[in-house]
Amino acid sequence: MTQPRISTAFDSGAVDVVSLADQRDIQLNIRPDNAAEFAQWFHFRLQGCAGLPVTMRFLNAGQSAYPKGWEGYRAVASYDRQHWFRVPTSFDGKEMKVTMTPMAQSVYLAYFEPYSHERHLDLIGFANEHDNVEVQCLGQTLDGRDMELLVIGEPAEGKRKVWLIARQHPGETMAEWFVEGFLERILDGDDPVSRKLLEQCVFYVVPNMNPDGAARGNLRTNAAGANLNREWQSPTMERSPEVFLVRQKMLEVGVDLCLDAHGDENLPYNFVAGCEGNPGYTARIEALEEAFKAAWLATSPDFQTEYGYERDAKGEANLTLATNWVGQEFDCLAYTIEMPFKDNANLPDEEYGWSGERSKKLGAGVLLPVLAVVGKLR
Repeated sequence: MTQPRISTAFDSGAVDVVSLADQRDIQLNIRPDNAAEFAQWFHFRLQGCAGLPVTMRFLNAGQSAYPKGWEGYRAVASYDRQHWFRVPTSFDGKEMKVTMTPMAQSVYLAYFEPYSHERHLDLIGFANEHDNVEVQCLGQTLDGRDMELLVIGEPAEGKRKVWLIARQHPGETMAEWFVEGFLERILDGDDPVSRKLLEQCVFYVVPNMNPDGAARGNLRTNAAGANLNREWQSPTMERSPEVFLVRQKMLEVGVDLCLDAHGDENLPYNFVAGCEGNPGYTARIEALEEAFKAAWLATSPDFQTEYGYERDAKGEANLTLATNWVGQEFDCLAYTIEMPFKDNANLPDEEYGWSGERSKKLGAGVLLPVLAVVGKLR
């Protein structure tokens, strides 16, 4: 019998091996972020078990950052790193168990469909081929990676400034899949929604806010252990250069609408969270929020408003979060978009669950609620 082997020596690879003595009882631990205690993301390659029943036990799943995230969850697997499918997964409150019989000698498993740095560079390259896109480098991360901003459209007097940022939490890879779908549609010259929006807006898109954390296989933090979505009031180049650089650009050009794409470990739904707890929250912002949600509900069955986060009381918002800080600073519509790691319980897919492709469709679809409110943003 071939000895099983596990490797993580690749982009976003992360898991700790406890025991590989028997493919029927492979014992693993979810590895925490490199400089923080958040532990939820995993991504590894299993070799040597083709045709054999495999059981992988994640011994510390009950001590992970979000234990409830394992309830009703199924891991994803792929043989070619292009097509990912769900595999049987169970959680007893302490350990998570993943079972499968690999059909090839090499299979990859992950918390969610990964979005690699190479694909990120390809996405930047795709955008760069369009005449109305300017690729800007805002600066470098702590590991020396570029912080890239896509400016889409021709700036002109009266045009609205619409921001889309993603992957502040690097393990929430569905967020960059969302951006990919958004970019494919906004850069489609034959799409009437795109053409209409580009007449009225300039888009500022940061596809990956946390490239260091993404490459390191972190769930929520950058190379210094900073949770970027708690850094917006007072970022520094020493601890959170990613936020510092993007925030600086926002202050330079302005913001009329900001969307911050994320993934939620627990809730099996797509939803948005606003800034109703901000001191500056007004009836005007509330009306914009309601119009945005109504338009998305009317145009995407994958979006819903019944399930989500509890609303903050007026004046009790945490202004270190991007959505709250941006909404308060620019007196504008700002939303956090949340997608599931599990599946969309309203439209479940037994084979794939929520996926990169479905995230792309949702990203393309967000152009419609943006169009619905763009004329009312100021």
